[in-house]
Amino acid sequence: MVKPIIFFFVFFCIGLFYGFSQTKNIDIDSLMQSAINRSAANNPQQVLKHFSYTTYEKTIITDSLERQTNSHSFFSEKVALNNYDEADGFKEEVLGINMAGFKEPRYEVLGITLQSRSFYDEDFLIFNYRYAGPLSKRGLKNYDYQFIRDTTILENPGYAISFQPKRPETIPGLEGILYLDTSTMALQKVHISIKDELVARIEQEYQYVSDYDVYLPKSSKLYVEKGESSKRLALFRGKVSVGTIEKNPVKEAIQGRYLLSTSYNANFNLTQGAALKHSNLAIEVMEDAEEKPESFWSRYRTQALSQRDLNSFNYLDEIVKTENIEKRLAMINNFGIGYYTVDFFDFDLTYPLKFNNYEGLRLGLGGVTNTRFSENFRLEGYTAYGFKDKVFKYGFGGGILLNESHGAWLSLSYSDDLQETGSFNYLTDRRVYSLFEPRLVNITQFFDFKTFRLNQEYQITPKILSEFQFAKTNVLQTQDYTFVLDDKTYSEYDITEATFGLRWSPSSKFMRSEKGTVEIYDGYPKITAQVSKGVSGLLNGDFDFTRVGAKFFYQVERLNKSTTEFLIEGKMAFGEVPLTHLFHAYPNAPTKETVMQRFSVAGVNSFETMYFGEFFSDRIASLQIKHHLRPFNFGEKFQPEMVFITRYAIGDISNIERHQDVTFSKLNKGFTESGFEINKILFGFGTSLTYRYGAYSLPDFADNIAFKFTFNLQL
Repeated sequence: MVKPIIFFFVFFCIGLFYGFSQTKNIDIDSLMQSAINRSAANNPQQVLKHFSYTTYEKTIITDSLERQTNSHSFFSEKVALNNYDEADGFKEEVLGINMAGFKEPRYEVLGITLQSRSFYDEDFLIFNYRYAGPLSKRGLKNYDYQFIRDTTILENPGYAISFQPKRPETIPGLEGILYLDTSTMALQKVHISIKDELVARIEQEYQYVSDYDVYLPKSSKLYVEKGESSKRLALFRGKVSVGTIEKNPVKEAIQGRYLLSTSYNANFNLTQGAALKHSNLAIEVMEDAEEKPESFWSRYRTQALSQRDLNSFNYLDEIVKTENIEKRLAMINNFGIGYYTVDFFDFDLTYPLKFNNYEGLRLGLGGVTNTRFSENFRLEGYTAYGFKDKVFKYGFGGGILLNESHGAWLSLSYSDDLQETGSFNYLTDRRVYSLFEPRLVNITQFFDFKTFRLNQEYQITPKILSEFQFAKTNVLQTQDYTFVLDDKTYSEYDITEATFGLRWSPSSKFMRSEKGTVEIYDGYPKITAQVSKGVSGLLNGDFDFTRVGAKFFYQVERLNKSTTEFLIEGKMAFGEVPLTHLFHAYPNAPTKETVMQRFSVAGVNSFETMYFGEFFSDRIASLQIKHHLRPFNFGEKFQPEMVFITRYAIGDISNIERHQDVTFSKLNKGFTESGFEINKILFGFGTSLTYRYGAYSLPDFADNIAFKFTFNLQL
């Protein structure tokens, strides 16, 4: 008698649930489309003109989630005031930071996006991995949704909706449960799980503000476990890792399998406050943030620190000290921007080894003093020797810091070196580090220069970098060339030139601390512009001219891991401009007869089928488009990337008869080439094939082809 009753009860429950689901008769796609359409009305960043709240956040790295270890491998806590303004967006002011083991906090940790603030965003970030937001406009395209049940949260009725990615193998996505208010379709609560290159869980709770009919984030718990992938889940720009990572310089000292981060929001203020200071910063670490007393932390902690938390301070103090972690991290971070630190001197990694067709093998050594030498003064210098031209090159100088918060340095320097004929170097791009510059290998046309320079660097805002330079240059030719002007001929001449350049990154995000201002999110577009004026008669300058250049770089990153890049550049010169100061289109084809004789290394943004010295212009415009396909997955160690490339350039030149003893053509018909690259085949090496066509195609088919190898180095 018992069994039939049990079966009847089970079938009754199933039937009740089935009947309930049918009576609900919910069209889930329509429901979610309604939620997505109303996301702007539910998103606090769209509804409220201003709001602020404080956040207490604790982050640990540990080997065990159980109480089996005495301490964690990493421990930090932070208190921040988050301000939102509809005109300027979010700004985080770090009021306090406490990081076990370090004398000074490692501020780079603050620049890592452990998780996005809002699920209404188009992209949701977890540990800098991008996923489509489940309530974004792309939600129905990327996710399958399913109604689970009715709920009641914060005394408001709601729906529990599960979701999962439609194409997880192609476009990894989030999966979990959304809890939506039935009347407004606003987000009440979220549970998320991920099983991708990282394993993660997120639980977010919200607070309902009835006066504004809006839900605000109250708490968030993030749990991350290293998955089967060997990719780093790392703090300190990849130098402290979750999981055992090979070739990690500090892995033996600080590592763990799990990362847990909990944050609690309080002190909500929805009224307009005082105007934000430094609103163009995403994060600002306040002056005394690392010196807060215990009473400060007790005021914001939601619960007292555990014994494991407390034990972490002594444990990590000893580890960081005995393993010399702080010094090693500083050295590694400098390496990432192109320097190797030895005590008070940073050796510049771009100097030691180069090769080109004029100098042959070029060996050099150089660098600049760091803050151990002086925080307000620096000395720099280098020397190099070319084994083919058998000439030493060198430079030296010094600088003084005028304003730390704006990175304002005034520098004086002297150089005796070579420069490529027709090159146009943007002052503000010198800080864009590249350890290996492939195109330099093939260059044959140089001029010798001796230059005194006075430079003023100044960061106008975190997003706008500027530099002014006044230079006196003596130019000597390394090949036959004569510039004819008003019945006078010049092979050697003096250039007195003033230059002003700007670099604007409107979509990038920046953090300022006592260590300076750093970019924490590399946004696009990036716009660079520069103008220079040559003055005759001033300091014996021979020519009057003006040169103007600008370039626009934009990159589109897709969730399927494909990327498209656009580079647009234009340059013009007016007046008495010798060949050395004209423009080329970055040619990269050696002047040799066969395809295999021209086999060399491909550049990054160069015209691979354009021969050196083939074209020079006093006005030129170019467009380059690169489309990177999703990397091929042939195993964890072998994931080559295919890139399709098209380049176009058009230019012209006036008074071509002024340039004697040299032969080149105009670029007024438009130059076009297209091709592809297969990169990262083995040890960063790949291959490329490019074809030249259109108005400047050559009669011999083979002369239009460039077959080269590529090299991609990532630090």
